[in-house]
Amino acid sequence: MHVFVPGRICLFGEHSDWAGGHRRINAEIEKGYTLISGTNQGIYAEVKPHPTSLVLSSTTPDGTRRGPYEIPLEPKALLEEAARGGFWSYVAGVAYQVVTNYHVGGLIIDNYKTDLPMKKGLSSSAAICVLTARAFNRIYDLKLTVRGEMELAYQGEITTPSRCGRMDQGCAFGNRPVVMTYDGDRMDTVELQVKQDLHFVIVDLQAQKDTMEILNRLNRCYPFAENEIERGVQELLGPINKRVVQQSIEALQNGDAPRLGLLMGEAQSFFDRYAAPACPEELTAPVLHRVLNYEPLKPHIWGGKGVGSQGDGTAQFLARSEADQHAVVEIIERDLDMSCLTLTLQPSRKVRKALIPAAGFGTRLFPATKATKKELFPIIDRDGIAKPAILLIVEEALQAGLEEVIIIVQENDLNDFRSFFNTQISIENYNKLPRHFQEYARRLLEIGRQVKFVTQSAQEGFGHAVYCAREAIGNEPFLLMLGDHLYRSDSGKSCAQQLLDAYHQHGLSTVGLRRTPEDQIASFGTVAGIWLEDHTLLSITEFAEKPTQDYARSSLAVAGLPTGEYLTLFGQYLIKPQLFEYLEEHITNNVRERGEFQLTSALDRLRQEDGFLGLVMDGRRYDIGLPEHYLETLRTFREA
Repeated sequence: MHVFVPGRICLFGEHSDWAGGHRRINAEIEKGYTLISGTNQGIYAEVKPHPTSLVLSSTTPDGTRRGPYEIPLEPKALLEEAARGGFWSYVAGVAYQVVTNYHVGGLIIDNYKTDLPMKKGLSSSAAICVLTARAFNRIYDLKLTVRGEMELAYQGEITTPSRCGRMDQGCAFGNRPVVMTYDGDRMDTVELQVKQDLHFVIVDLQAQKDTMEILNRLNRCYPFAENEIERGVQELLGPINKRVVQQSIEALQNGDAPRLGLLMGEAQSFFDRYAAPACPEELTAPVLHRVLNYEPLKPHIWGGKGVGSQGDGTAQFLARSEADQHAVVEIIERDLDMSCLTLTLQPSRKVRKALIPAAGFGTRLFPATKATKKELFPIIDRDGIAKPAILLIVEEALQAGLEEVIIIVQENDLNDFRSFFNTQISIENYNKLPRHFQEYARRLLEIGRQVKFVTQSAQEGFGHAVYCAREAIGNEPFLLMLGDHLYRSDSGKSCAQQLLDAYHQHGLSTVGLRRTPEDQIASFGTVAGIWLEDHTLLSITEFAEKPTQDYARSSLAVAGLPTGEYLTLFGQYLIKPQLFEYLEEHITNNVRERGEFQLTSALDRLRQEDGFLGLVMDGRRYDIGLPEHYLETLRTFREA
């Protein structure tokens, strides 16, 4: 298994993570707030299980190979290695925390590539710790969320001589902006989405700074300020920082790059005014300020500031465009002989396509399905119009703003579906229709222009059906809707729109969920997880396909739900395209479940690799796959 963890850059809010921690002692101190993002550079590793040890190898940024180095997976040996400090200590520190809390074997970790500069305020040590926590989580399926991996990594790093802040482990979120709030020992995180590309340049100032001395001096200002300088530091890392971070969040979410640049300059000015007097030897930072004020850069940037503990370590600039980003790098490397990294924050890819599998035979509705596909069975909609079920599903997708709907069908059924969506009825029949039906007939052809078809030659499972659409979907996230399920929202926002909004807000694959009594879960995919938003948004830790009641009771209970109630799949999924890679592995290696290629195990792999959210839908699902369910849908759907 391959694992990548990026570095972390603090866009705003340096030092407020540990400052907010002092609220344990002095509640008058303001909470800490940071706005961070992962870098485009990081640490890459291939990981495998090992029965008894950590076996570690690495390739340094200059290409030098180190290891293999073996550490027994025993608490005493791991603690001794962690206490030594250095590269291997971070892995050992996290492994110590893992073996203390979980029953696991060892790991083989080959850190085969590192393109993240070390000791430059980009949290390279935290990235190693997160990588180790993630490797244990994925190899042994510990059911940890990203927050869980962060906590494990943090506890592991502070087992070593390193005394990192809570902010550093934010690299676990990857290349997306995250707001972190620190209140004593409590930390909260909120992921943000940007509206347009933001182009940053990170500059290695190639100078010296003493981070430990900076932290030592600033820490003297806490938990109670005793003089003007100490009160200034608490004002800087408290109320001033809160205001600047909140304004930067608003600017970032609105795509207001000029405002964000001004805030960078403002944050640096406040830092110079209030923090530098507490440690003038390190924070006067002549190299940093010479670069920030270098005149040839001004036409290409919106603003700039220091990074991390500040001082003469690293600087960051917000460029006006991608071309200006390249220009900033060229000027700094040419004129100032300093190396640069680039970071571009991008909006989540817009969801443009929906996928609807409709290639099953419909065994349970035979012999009606010999006459026509179940997806073409009629349903009376709220407007009184009798519509085939597939049309209701297509309409919901298009009304949610999607541009294209792909329907998977059997080759023998292709003409029936195409005829419905792409062929106008005869002029004789058209003229017999009332005017409102004539208008709807024209609208059907307009809808048909947004509908495409993919054929499934053999019915080999839900996962196989979805995989057949790989080329049609391409490298894009997509909305998956079931062809024999109808959806009705209980609010003004359709079920599809609810799911799209959650994806665009959080940037993770998201599945619709509904609450289901225990005696029904054997018929449905079921999930477990941890609430991110009370009883609404779940960080999923497990997918289980049609579990037994015994397994559900032992492994799938979710906090806050009544005894005997579980969360099952609603029938709508918003999925990143990595899913196709896992389905391809299953098909290539003939990995079947109950004789077919299933989707649920591939979803669970995507959960392990990238994270997966579950949204409890404000709506209802109507199944037409069984005669009794179809009859109930006919009775209730129009009035819902």
